[in-house]
Amino acid sequence: MESAARWNDEHSDSIEHVVGKDVERINTRAKLTILLAAPRGFCAGVERAIQIVEQGLKRFGAPVYVRHEIVHNRFVVERLEQKGAIFVDDLDEVPEGVPVVFSAHGVPKSVPAEAERREMIYVDATCPLVSKVHREAERHHADGRMVALIGHASHPEIIGTMGQLPDGAVTLVETQEQAKVIEFPDPSQSLAYITQTTLSVDDTAEIVETLQHRFPDILGPRKEDICYATTNRQMSVKAIANRCDALFVVGAPNSSNSLRLVEVGLNAGVAKSMLVQRASEIEWDVLDGVSTLGVTAGASAPDVLIDEVIAASRERFDVTVEEVVTTEEDIKFKLPHILTV
Repeated sequence: MESAARWNDEHSDSIEHVVGKDVERINTRAKLTILLAAPRGFCAGVERAIQIVEQGLKRFGAPVYVRHEIVHNRFVVERLEQKGAIFVDDLDEVPEGVPVVFSAHGVPKSVPAEAERREMIYVDATCPLVSKVHREAERHHADGRMVALIGHASHPEIIGTMGQLPDGAVTLVETQEQAKVIEFPDPSQSLAYITQTTLSVDDTAEIVETLQHRFPDILGPRKEDICYATTNRQMSVKAIANRCDALFVVGAPNSSNSLRLVEVGLNAGVAKSMLVQRASEIEWDVLDGVSTLGVTAGASAPDVLIDEVIAASRERFDVTVEEVVTTEEDIKFKLPHILTV
């Protein structure tokens, strides 16, 4: 995508050289085929969130405060910090008179309410697909339904989604085992389910099937809540898994969609499926005996980090790269009006 390419061009010269100059080059390097999964890396929601911070800095000047990591990737966060963004955990840390951006994962309603009470300039970078789930929760609550939210407890997106409704209106379901035994406060109340956008497609389907078996009248979303980018990246891993001896998922340990990609690889039979933050952190012995390596990236990982892994691989192996494309993505999200007027 154009903005992803722009990000890569802007920051490629700042990537540290990850391979020591003392690495001995020999003519008998093992051959390694890299299957580069596509789609991979930045999604439209992440691109939009990064653009919001960058445009906010241009519009308002530095500093611009950001509540929580704008996206779950330290490389991205650190580059924005270098431009003048300041990341904080709570609005209490934001001084008076400076703008604040809410992260792509979404926030409870209490957060913009507090910002308005303080008459702050704020820009909401919540991914539109997360906002869609928020609106579903509100609609179900308004129609008198109890809401089952499928997701991971402590993830910022779950905290934000639960915070759209009053306490007790949402019941969190994390696993199929929970779905088998969970009870709701009022058995006579009608039910609906919504999901976190970055879940495993297969695991979520099992949880939904269990809930539907126990509660046949439970109402689901009109369109699946797991976002297109999460689904596409998981499909692309499945497409290459049967050819891979190992799989590197470029992403951060607090990135839900990246962790799910590792799980997809493991479930597809790639025992050496692992998360990679930076090429400099790879323990290369893991590729002993590996002839085909799959490479993909979570939706918040920029292409420059993937390029870094491939470049480091070339220093150690005789590498052939094959891109395997399962679908094309052309989705773009508009920036908030406050940044375009």
